[in-house]
Amino acid sequence: MPVPREEFMSPIWKDGIFKDKVLFCTGGAGTICSMQVRAFVALGGNACIIGRNVEKTESGAKDIATVRPGSKVIGLGNVDVRDGEALKAAAERCAKELGGIDFAIAGAAGNFLAPMSQLSTNAFKSVMDIDALGSYNTAKACLPYLVESAKKHKNTGKSYPTGTGGRMIFISASFHYVGRALQAHVMAAKAAVDQISNAVAIEYGPYGITSNVITPGPIAKTEGMERLSRSDPETVERSKRSIPVGRWGEVKEIADATVFLFSEGASYINGMIMVVDGGQWRTSGAADSSGPWRYPDFLLSGDEVTGVKSARKSKL
Repeated sequence: MPVPREEFMSPIWKDGIFKDKVLFCTGGAGTICSMQVRAFVALGGNACIIGRNVEKTESGAKDIATVRPGSKVIGLGNVDVRDGEALKAAAERCAKELGGIDFAIAGAAGNFLAPMSQLSTNAFKSVMDIDALGSYNTAKACLPYLVESAKKHKNTGKSYPTGTGGRMIFISASFHYVGRALQAHVMAAKAAVDQISNAVAIEYGPYGITSNVITPGPIAKTEGMERLSRSDPETVERSKRSIPVGRWGEVKEIADATVFLFSEGASYINGMIMVVDGGQWRTSGAADSSGPWRYPDFLLSGDEVTGVKSARKSKL
């Protein structure tokens, strides 16, 4: 069943602003990235989403395509972002079948809760490889096509008769801004993602490309919030109270940020981190009091992380 438009995008955007443009998105079948792609396609674009799970990726592409009659959305499964050659081949197929790549989102990510005492080298490396190396590989695979798009749709700041192109967005997190227990692996990986985006902004800005980061905060109904919280009413309410605006975000708010950064209105925004979290990171830190892993009591207890779906259990 098609997702209602009001659930993935605000009504302020002009239809057709991405007409016949192409978006390449890793992690495109995920809760947040699928809504980013859905908004892009609804506004006239076509897309290619990348993932490891073939069934999930292909069915996700078919579902996204229902948002606009005549849209083309390709789902390429069995593609690991840690494999640069596989991503390069995926980008080549996307460009061949859809006519190019004008926009890219590096959205594939991995996460779990673990203190360093229980975080193995392999577990740490796994997240670094998926998030940091995966983002780098996505940029390397897409940048040649983004350069060509930027040539056709020049970033002049004046008139865009053919629309925009040559834009890239990386998905990050805010844990490394102030530090967070149980997230050493993610803090290291996302800090790297931010700097990869900055490198693209600096080195490819002269070609007309813009590169920016979107950093989501707690977003309702996402896999991440289901996995990283116990979801009991008391914990949920405590989490919401810790956010200055008093609530979790909605997936459409991430999609809206994406549409903005891809639009003409963001043509002079480059090398920026757009935090979409209701101000949450400014009230957060190592002293996490929003759940059962209270700092420093949990660390001193020596207990393992339990009660969280997909929590990793690692040896020293």
